[in-house]
Amino acid sequence: MSAQALVEIHDVNFAYGRRQILKGINMTFPKGKLVAIMGLSGCGKTTILRHIGGVLKPSQGFVKVDGQVVHELDQDTLYRLRRKMGMLFQFGALFTDMTVFDNVAFQMREHTDLPEEIIRDLVMMKLHAVGLYGTQDLTPAELSGGMARRVALARAVALDPMLIMYDEPFAGLDPISLTVVGELIRRLNDALGATSVVVTHDIQESLKIVDYVYFIANGMVVAEGTAEEVRASGDAFVRQFVYGEMDGPIPFHYPGADFNKDLGVRV
Repeated sequence: MSAQALVEIHDVNFAYGRRQILKGINMTFPKGKLVAIMGLSGCGKTTILRHIGGVLKPSQGFVKVDGQVVHELDQDTLYRLRRKMGMLFQFGALFTDMTVFDNVAFQMREHTDLPEEIIRDLVMMKLHAVGLYGTQDLTPAELSGGMARRVALARAVALDPMLIMYDEPFAGLDPISLTVVGELIRRLNDALGATSVVVTHDIQESLKIVDYVYFIANGMVVAEGTAEEVRASGDAFVRQFVYGEMDGPIPFHYPGADFNKDLGVRV
């Protein structure tokens, strides 16, 4: 990945108390590319996104976004940087007491001085881009899961961000909605000239759209590569994760005492 980097993560360590989450993480997200971070639940994927957004600070190393070391920024500078970022949260996280229109318009009203007539046109353009023009007066409760996720995507790109982060964008979607959201993520990234970071468990759909993949296990990058390299990998962890194999480095049984011995069974 030789393109100019928008995000650089260098030797990042982080712990919640005594529980070490990230251990010497190194990643690069080039401008204009779509990169996935994959791994088991609890391996630190979302924690990486929180470091990029400046919610958490590393105990060692640094995260640099657009040339700025995030944890060194004062509050005002950090907020200005965050305005250049879009975020799609797990399950969309739409404001339930707002209409679709007001959800998408929220950032425009909070962070710009645009007149309402301009905001209206921009909101309609974003809804059209995700195939939901005409839903502006509906509430989140009136949307299907796939539609709600697309509205959340429209909100995430409302200010044409340079960096878009997706936290499990495919969770809970039916196969058709999953494909639609995946294609939208790819198309919007390319149309905006943005950089996108996707945290996901959905291997097959992600490998259709991403430029590069990082695999995390035990708080470390254990493998990385393009979609083609990942599919052809001989690494035992990568093969088990990509192909959903039961046997491999990730054990089926929780580590504990010998089961037969515990029951007094003679073998």
